[in-house]
Amino acid sequence: MRKTIVKPLIKSIALSFDDNTLLPYLYGEQNAHLHHIEQLLSIDIGCRSNKLELKGHPKDVLIADELFKMLWEKLNREQDVTTSEIDAALRFLKEKEKDMTDLKEVKSAPPKKGKKKSAFYDEKSGIKTYKNKLISPRSPNQAFYINAIRDHDMVFGVGPAGTGKTFLAVAAAVSMFQEGLIERMVFCRPAVEAGENLGFLPGSMIEKIDPYLRPIYDALNEMMPADQLPKKLESGEIEIAPLAFMRGRTLKNAFVVLDEAQNTTSMQMKMFLTRMGEGTRMVITGDPTQVDLPSNAQSGLKEAMNILGNIDDIPFVHFDSKDVVRHKLVTKIINAYDKYEFRSTRA
Repeated sequence: MRKTIVKPLIKSIALSFDDNTLLPYLYGEQNAHLHHIEQLLSIDIGCRSNKLELKGHPKDVLIADELFKMLWEKLNREQDVTTSEIDAALRFLKEKEKDMTDLKEVKSAPPKKGKKKSAFYDEKSGIKTYKNKLISPRSPNQAFYINAIRDHDMVFGVGPAGTGKTFLAVAAAVSMFQEGLIERMVFCRPAVEAGENLGFLPGSMIEKIDPYLRPIYDALNEMMPADQLPKKLESGEIEIAPLAFMRGRTLKNAFVVLDEAQNTTSMQMKMFLTRMGEGTRMVITGDPTQVDLPSNAQSGLKEAMNILGNIDDIPFVHFDSKDVVRHKLVTKIINAYDKYEFRSTRA
């Protein structure tokens, strides 16, 4: 009996680039970026001067072709290309491929009632901070989030740590302040879990709350010149305070960010949301799986998601492990915990 040998599908694409000064940034030190892409897509990349040859499975080679086009566009827009940016660009390409597949399925199937149109996203979108520094989204959900903040007065960013919820909200605040769209920026968090019981801690009030607000300071330091932050804090153009300091106020012409919102109580969340005055934008961020409230207390974030989830003018952007932009282990840790919690609920 004659044995049939099935040859693997192999496709080859040749690429060339017209600006040799940008090649070191595209290829990476000692071609590190090329090796990274080879590993990500299981393809072979041959390199000779300004020419590349991509070989591998047709689907993977076509994705690599699009990936190099995206990276080259970034370099021509004077944006950095790092392994993180490569990972982010690949996320966009895979999401677009998934969207195209879903679109074909929808066209070939009878229409379903209540089917929501997918949100617009664009990997070229970004937030400009000082000196025209562009902070680009690193996942489709981050792009949804940026667009939602631009287009709505109130946005919720919900999901695990490391997905850029707070960082992008702070970047948007700085950008809008510099454009003159708002007059001041206000950042707050529930201090020391949800009860804000600061009395037992040593030091002044500022010294007590400082550790809990440090992530916001860190984000601001990346968005602004080093000498600007102290001046704007002193002038009141930037305010960083615990959530309790918001009580009884009306915030006008401001960009207000509530971070770690899962640790607000129901009353605190309602209090915060109703501080919104004319010309104010609000972004509420939190991770519903990381609630530090006492077991008998309802998370204000979880309750708000149930109460406000159907209001069209208040978008909820949900992040997941695919949006994590920290160390790769963080994604694996989140997935492992999700699987463990899923098994625990079924046991």
